[in-house]
Amino acid sequence: MTNEISVNNEKSVDKHFLPENQLLLNAVGEGIYGFDLSGNAVFINPAAERMTGWKNEELLGKNIHNCHHHSHADGSHYPQEDCPIYNTLKDGITREITHDVFWRKDGSSFPVYYSSTPVYRDNELIGVVAIFRDISIQKQTEQSLRQALAQVQALSERLASENHYLQAELADKTGDVDISGASSVIRHMIQQLHMVANTDSTVLICGENGTGKELVARNLHQLSRRKDKPMISVNCAAFSASLLESELFGHEKGAFTGATSRRKGRFELAHQGTLFLDEVAELSLEAQSKLLRVIQEQSFERLGGSETIQVDIRLVAASHHDLLKRVEQGLFRMDLYYRLNVFPIQVPPLRARIEDIPELVSHILHSLNRKLGKKIRGVSQKGLQKLMAYTWPGNVRELQNILEREAILSQGDILQIHAMPSNNPLAQAQGQGQTLAEAEALHIEQTLKRLNWRISGPLGAANVLGVPASTLRSRMKKLGIQRQSSEI
Repeated sequence: MTNEISVNNEKSVDKHFLPENQLLLNAVGEGIYGFDLSGNAVFINPAAERMTGWKNEELLGKNIHNCHHHSHADGSHYPQEDCPIYNTLKDGITREITHDVFWRKDGSSFPVYYSSTPVYRDNELIGVVAIFRDISIQKQTEQSLRQALAQVQALSERLASENHYLQAELADKTGDVDISGASSVIRHMIQQLHMVANTDSTVLICGENGTGKELVARNLHQLSRRKDKPMISVNCAAFSASLLESELFGHEKGAFTGATSRRKGRFELAHQGTLFLDEVAELSLEAQSKLLRVIQEQSFERLGGSETIQVDIRLVAASHHDLLKRVEQGLFRMDLYYRLNVFPIQVPPLRARIEDIPELVSHILHSLNRKLGKKIRGVSQKGLQKLMAYTWPGNVRELQNILEREAILSQGDILQIHAMPSNNPLAQAQGQGQTLAEAEALHIEQTLKRLNWRISGPLGAANVLGVPASTLRSRMKKLGIQRQSSEI
């Protein structure tokens, strides 16, 4: 066969190979070897030389397997009788190999894809042609993709695990309906939650600051058929009017200064779940208009975008304001008010359910033990009497603050409650025949006088009373508390 198919040795050029054939074979990018029936090389094209480093004159007439195919990728011996190329010489069957290596002259190897094809003349097998190419880049790309896929899978598993953990933690904290208390007002509120939970009706939660409106919203979500989907919360009072719209509806890249990338809004994140808008009265009139459209059409556009995005959300809103009064003042849209006020739920203030305080104390102490690493068993009987004799202008939040402060200071397992606010208004009301409103007014006024009528700030009355400054001003206005000119 050597004198029949070689095209690199002019003395052995077969008459059947034309010069054009040689030009084509030399021009192709794949390496090409020709073998005779003894397995010796009779043709090597320039691409094969470049890839292996073996020159034509070094291999012609020799057993190429011993030069570049002598070992597997792991370095173990590769017997010639196992080589697919030489097996084709025996049985004339074409083979394609995708997982193999060829060895260069310098001792290094590279991954190859190759085929071994029998050559016939007059139906007689006269040799084999092996065509191969270097697939190093392809292998590197595959390896990079596998690593990237592994990283994505690991991240996905981590996120799923974190999600499961957070849901489990939330369930542990809130349970099914984790609203402590057995008073008639609480039982009525829980009954309302059960009635509306599995509907998609919009719920408006009303109540003073510190009463636990967000807790009510979370329990409403947990009772609904959307409980396996996210509940996304937005405090409407925490953002400026411009930023709030971006938070709610998202924005496109370049929508405003600082918008360096596209961002999904809370509506998109809450798709198929629940969106909780806390302090909804703080929405600007423009944002109220957009919110109204979302409620009506379940669609919106991101800031700076024109694409209409469809969403499926259950909307729950909350406010400590009287929204109807805000409507009368021109601060809140009437049509939005009626859209939100489909099913109102009133969260009672703590002073309206004093009998729930023992259960609330037990629940709060259980959480504080985990938070502070304490083992507090309860509150002394005298301390509990103090707690139940107070009117709680800051509601449950104020109760939590007092218990946490006492828990931090306590060295034992029973709290004594030393740090109750002075001038207990309920005790004065009992001693002087005052109404609760009068007692509350007296308590606020005495606190203000003691602090030189400072309302906000760390040393202000609002901080001492455990309520936001806006709530304190609202209560002062309602109760008619004013600083007298003689006190200025």
